[in-house]
Amino acid sequence: MAKILFVNPVIREEGVPRHIPYGIALLAAIAMEKGHLVQIYDANAWRKGWDVLEQIFAADDWDVIAIGGLTTAYRFIKPAFKLARKVSSRSYLIAGGGFITCMPHEIMKWMPEIDLGIVGEAFVTFPEVLARIDRRELDFSQTLGVCYRRLDGTTQLAPERPNIRDLDVLPYPAWDLLPLDIYFANSASLYSEEGFTSKRRIDVNGSFGCSLICRYCWHLGTTGDMLIQENEDGVRDVRFTYGRNIRYHSPRYLVNMVKTLVDKYQVDFVSFIDENLMTMDASSKRTWLTELSEVWIREGLQPTCRRDGVPHDESCRGVHWSGTSHAALARENVLRAMFKAGCSHLVYGIESYDPGILKHLGKGTTAKHNRESLVTCMNIGIKPIPNIIIGFPEESFVSVRNTIQALIDLGIHAKPHFATPYPGSEWYYAYKQSIVEQYGGNLEAFIEDLGDASKITAVISHKFSAMELLGLQQIVAQRDLRLLEQAEKHWGGADAVTAPVAVSRESFNFVAKKLDAPMEPVSPPAQTARAAR
Repeated sequence: MAKILFVNPVIREEGVPRHIPYGIALLAAIAMEKGHLVQIYDANAWRKGWDVLEQIFAADDWDVIAIGGLTTAYRFIKPAFKLARKVSSRSYLIAGGGFITCMPHEIMKWMPEIDLGIVGEAFVTFPEVLARIDRRELDFSQTLGVCYRRLDGTTQLAPERPNIRDLDVLPYPAWDLLPLDIYFANSASLYSEEGFTSKRRIDVNGSFGCSLICRYCWHLGTTGDMLIQENEDGVRDVRFTYGRNIRYHSPRYLVNMVKTLVDKYQVDFVSFIDENLMTMDASSKRTWLTELSEVWIREGLQPTCRRDGVPHDESCRGVHWSGTSHAALARENVLRAMFKAGCSHLVYGIESYDPGILKHLGKGTTAKHNRESLVTCMNIGIKPIPNIIIGFPEESFVSVRNTIQALIDLGIHAKPHFATPYPGSEWYYAYKQSIVEQYGGNLEAFIEDLGDASKITAVISHKFSAMELLGLQQIVAQRDLRLLEQAEKHWGGADAVTAPVAVSRESFNFVAKKLDAPMEPVSPPAQTARAAR
């Protein structure tokens, strides 16, 4: 039985904490099922500074300190591991999550304090690692899904861990270990009236994976898109493919989870943080979302405003919800079922209204789809929240103009994000050399600079410089075609001289075709009974 401390890193320091660390809470629950003693220090929620984190590290004789997260949390994760090693010298330090999955060898080199990295999905790997630590068996060379250090100091990737097929075997996240009151205090969302009036909102995750092949999206090992193979130098490294294996919980499992959240915490709003709800629906032959909506209503979660057909106000009872959508996959009958069950708003990955850009992105949608789907969604009563991105490799004044005109026609405002080549995405590997050049030959400096794409980092546009993209962001946010015309006249002649030219190159780490990663043949037999609860 090990004493385990999870640390959720600080992310989006400029904002308030809104999203619970779902993956960490889930791994904590899995560890507790195995009999381990678990605590979570949610640094992102508490925001108490390094002195408090040092006290947490010194508060107990931790067997394991585990820190994981996205690459965007790197600037916190690195000094946190350094502090953990200084304060808790005997603890075994484990890294996990997207930041190490995407670039395991680099991360282990930059952070010599890390004892072991878990690469890809951790649901089976992490408890297996804990069992070995309990037995003081610290040779992980035969453990699937890890990156470990050899005696000579070099790092070695073990073969990938097959992903589990049946997500319903997983326990519910260990919500009791999180400071939920902090998250509840930040429940209100401006996206919809129902979201704005929510008092106790919480995140849930219904799936892992996505069927789309968006070239800017990072392809996590948790989506079944990762293989581990020898590169040109004979070193085992991660390779990301377009396998796009989707796995999702049953509607019954999710409804039971939400009912538990209502009973224990009086939750009144649920945010689905899945990659895309519509890809799950498409994968299930257009049945999953309809069934979810039906079970939601049948089990008494339907908001009373939707039940009675009256405007929403603070007297409403039940659970509203939100998620993500895809313009080409959203169906009117499905949206109507979702509205009836309490869906209040959907974040649409629109990205652009330019036909050429959309074709280049690999989203499987068109400008026509993007327009029509948002109108349908609005007419049904669900608020569509369009996500817009600028700065793609083929971005031009024409493509920006098409996006602005569509926003004007639809009566929608959107402040665009910047196309960001996150590690694990096709474009990260394609433009990696250009990224390194933009950061003075220092790849780690780029990783430290990464945020949520609301600020500009490395430029992958073939035409626009970083300063020009900053200007275009404001022009799109203001929907100002006149200013765009002036910018085109002013910048047009200088592009060839001032704009960086990002050159695309082939990379071992990305395979631009469908190669399926291994999956467990069957679910772990000891856990299958949980699916029925």
